[in-house]
Amino acid sequence: MSNVPVFVGLDYHQDSIQVCVLNQQGDVLLNRSAGNDCQELGRLVAPLGVVQRVGIEACCGAADLGEELVEHLGWNVSLGHPAYIARMKSSPDKSDYSDGRLLADLTRVGYLPRVWLAPAKIRELRQLVNHRQRCVDHARSLKLQVGAILREQRVKIDKDRGSRWSKAWTASVRDNDLLSEQARWIVNDLLDDIIYSQGKIVAVQARLRQVTAADEVVARLMKQDGIGEVTAWVLRAFIGDFSRFKTAKQMSRYCGMSPCNASSGNKIADAGLIDGCNELLRMTVVQAAHRLIRTVQRWSRLAASLKARGNPRCVIVGAVGNRWLRNLHHAMKDDN
Repeated sequence: MSNVPVFVGLDYHQDSIQVCVLNQQGDVLLNRSAGNDCQELGRLVAPLGVVQRVGIEACCGAADLGEELVEHLGWNVSLGHPAYIARMKSSPDKSDYSDGRLLADLTRVGYLPRVWLAPAKIRELRQLVNHRQRCVDHARSLKLQVGAILREQRVKIDKDRGSRWSKAWTASVRDNDLLSEQARWIVNDLLDDIIYSQGKIVAVQARLRQVTAADEVVARLMKQDGIGEVTAWVLRAFIGDFSRFKTAKQMSRYCGMSPCNASSGNKIADAGLIDGCNELLRMTVVQAAHRLIRTVQRWSRLAASLKARGNPRCVIVGAVGNRWLRNLHHAMKDDN
């Protein structure tokens, strides 16, 4: 085994991994395909030198491989942001060979745009949170289909039957004589699917409560204004460790609640909120901002002040969400 410091770039695929190894001068010592196996990667790289850093483009499965490389081989592994890496490619052509070479070179010079390598516990929590959201989205889609059929058949449910999707309202929709024969069958089938989907939502929420019962971060989040269990689960899953952000501004930007700068020359302007964030995380923060404006006096005053200055509702909600996240960052870091 050589004592030469080397830098490794791994272009991850489900069935194989392109391995590129560079020395300190940027010379290619190895660039070939290997199996998707931690020990095989170790056997390939070990004769070439001492691994200083390893770069992997973040994708599905890359985090699990990175964690194995850290635990079993003791490598210093960093995940790279795929969008920023794509912008750095100087050639329009794409191949595993060139991708591995780029990752290794960015790792060597310290320019790899790194993202957080979340531990397995957080990644599994993300899977549960995403599964719950898929169940919620499916139930919402079924309800929209029922509403579309009622509108198409020109069926109106009396207001005395209660609010929309209450038990009384749903009972009035099922087997409604004003619906045609086929429409009635479809609506009943959709209502059965909704009941099943709601049962799945209850089950996954029970699982989330079980998984996070001993999580101290979730417990601290639940003590903050405007945070219920669903909001706490989402924040814990996608933010994970609040201390990984050096500033509150960084965390707010990660959550997609910072304004996008669209300045050019003497023109200074904002272009809404930034893109490139997790949509579920931002949606959860926006919902929390609406809730805070309604229920917490501090944020109600801020919203009223912004409204008095002529700001539209969307800007007000974005500003409240941004400010609230910054306060949350300080509160959670102080508790650590």
